[in-house]
Amino acid sequence: MKLQTYLDSLTPEKREQILGVDTTDEKHAAFPKKSVVHASLMGEVVPRSRHQEIWREVMQEKPDLSRQHAVYIHIPFCQTRCLYCGFFQNASSQQAEDRYVDALLTEMARDAVTPQIQGTPIDSVFIGGGTPTSLSVANVTRLLSAIRQYFTLRPDCELTLEGRIHDLVPEKIDAWIAGGVNRISLGIQSFDTTLRRRVGRLDSREEVLEKLNLLRRQDVTIIGDLIFGLPGETVEDWLADVKTAIDSPLDGMDLYQLNVFPGGRLAKAVKDGKVPPCADMAGQADMYEASRSYLSGRGIDRLSICHWRKNDREQSLYNTMAKTGAVVYPFGCGAGGNAGNYSLMLQRELRAYTSMIEAGEKPVMMLSTQVETELKKLSNHIIAGLEVGMVDLRSLAILERRCNELRPILQLWCRRGLMREDLGVYRLTPAGEFWYVTITQSLVECLQAVLQTETANGSADESDSDGDVLDEVLAEMLPESTRQSRQAMINRMPAAVRLMLRKSTKETLRNMLAGLPPQMRDRMLSTAHS
Repeated sequence: MKLQTYLDSLTPEKREQILGVDTTDEKHAAFPKKSVVHASLMGEVVPRSRHQEIWREVMQEKPDLSRQHAVYIHIPFCQTRCLYCGFFQNASSQQAEDRYVDALLTEMARDAVTPQIQGTPIDSVFIGGGTPTSLSVANVTRLLSAIRQYFTLRPDCELTLEGRIHDLVPEKIDAWIAGGVNRISLGIQSFDTTLRRRVGRLDSREEVLEKLNLLRRQDVTIIGDLIFGLPGETVEDWLADVKTAIDSPLDGMDLYQLNVFPGGRLAKAVKDGKVPPCADMAGQADMYEASRSYLSGRGIDRLSICHWRKNDREQSLYNTMAKTGAVVYPFGCGAGGNAGNYSLMLQRELRAYTSMIEAGEKPVMMLSTQVETELKKLSNHIIAGLEVGMVDLRSLAILERRCNELRPILQLWCRRGLMREDLGVYRLTPAGEFWYVTITQSLVECLQAVLQTETANGSADESDSDGDVLDEVLAEMLPESTRQSRQAMINRMPAAVRLMLRKSTKETLRNMLAGLPPQMRDRMLSTAHS
């Protein structure tokens, strides 16, 4: 498909979201909004009736040893719920935790003996959440022992545990280190006591630094997540946090933009006047540029657009692998990953997860094919390049000449101050770096359109016809909606998601939407009424 044909087929709203807008203020207003949290492409949804059969087939295949392999393990518990969090699943209790770890170890043991995993060298293990550090000493010891027992970890395997400052107590730290954890990623979000308490964090600035110093006594890489744009936060507040991070025992830091989920607890708290307003997109752009300038001016090494390190102890291996085509075996309620030619998301509801484990099944919530091999290879090339701020169009064109069709978009972004060209290599400007996720998603969607098979009449195989099954299913679920409101919702979806859904049968769509946790489904469908 010709790129211009694809662009001409878009609504004005969607075209602006893909290409951006003409503006003299590219740092603040290059795009109408941030399009996605993580850039990606998706294949076709697999009917629920085939989930178990396909997963068994994938696990019986030999692994592709030309690729790197990782394990992702999800711990869906938190002791407290932070105001900004859109991913809270379950409050922690010892009884619920014990039952969950039993189920998790059962899931791991089953898959570990299959040809796909048994003996496969694992480059990285990431235990995320939720709050994995909330696990009791007994349960985290069980889990870490099982990881070493069930998987073949490379000698230099990066084993990351995510968590919170409040859990940094000697008995837990000792259990983590004894179990093989060599990297701990902590959700600090801010060192400022007022800002921390405002969003539900427990520890004061002094307690945070004291506990980081306690952890520093161990031979472990320490990473801290900081968020800019918190309620009432100023540029000066944000730079104070960045300066504190540099002076702290951290080896590296992730600097993340706050996402305010529509209808979420933070949005409601701001609306009700319980907390001050959060920085808008322009304010966040100013914060990003301020921290970028400060860190670059002090020679702090940057591994990706948002990840910085103070020393080479930090490699950020899992995060790099997950975005550049590695196999990621998922375990646990809410985990996501891929294997074979499929991507999967596991059940996010604890009861559904444990019920499927007890029934001897892989607790799959959604399964989809990955995009075609050629498209996947090229999109991974784009995603990996933009993670470090550049698009090498020369290399892309060598791999597939049709990638040259992307040149007009890259040149448009150059004219708009988002990129600079150097002999076929397009590098993001500081303003472009702030918008890099949106730029990445736009570019891979355009790539998909360029490589997409055309029908006999020359149009793409995505349809907006009256027989659109996606619209029919949404009409069933939202009986008070209009076709216009539903189409508006569909048009707001990333093209990759929209195309995936429209390739699905009505039964598959019904089952997929019905199988989503109510909170996730309601959040997605509520946009049809806007």
